[in-house]
Amino acid sequence: MKKYIFFAAIFLVFMYIGWTGYNIWSFSEKNQLQKTEAAIVLGASVQDGEPSVVFKKRIDHALQLYENDNVIKLIFTGGKGENLNEAESEVARKYALEYGVKEEDIFIETESSITEENIQYAKDIMQQNNIDNATIISDPLHMKRAMMIAEDQGLNVYSSPAADTAYQSLSTKIPFFLRELFYYSGYQLLSPFRS
Repeated sequence: MKKYIFFAAIFLVFMYIGWTGYNIWSFSEKNQLQKTEAAIVLGASVQDGEPSVVFKKRIDHALQLYENDNVIKLIFTGGKGENLNEAESEVARKYALEYGVKEEDIFIETESSITEENIQYAKDIMQQNNIDNATIISDPLHMKRAMMIAEDQGLNVYSSPAADTAYQSLSTKIPFFLRELFYYSGYQLLSPFRS
């Protein structure tokens, strides 16, 4: 009997991993394009005062939505990493201003270091400025977890992954996917223990 329980448990674990992986991968292609009051751009690294390739793709996607009137405001997230003079969000704001975005249309938070904090501080900005809904922008394989976190925090959000993501080849997608599978599963499994 113990052997059957063991194999049943292994089977259920593999079923969970397979189903979770399928959900992450399939959701990555989902663009819930809606006109919203703001775009929340999830932070990524910066290099020499400029957005990294990954971050630039996310910002460029937000700028395209802004230019096409799909979003009214831009909320850039991301704090200051080690040995950096500016926060990720400050670099993004500078980039957007150079693009021609109005200063009053940009909000930033400079304290976050992980996705949950990105979204928590973006939520604070939304509440302070009476913003009722938003479009979340990140890389496609990051969207499932980002949306789950945002919805758990009570936000009315839509998914719009960066179309021109830096993760194009399988050699870059697979490591990103495995990382997201790990973090998504961890977040989901720990959810019942959160207050």
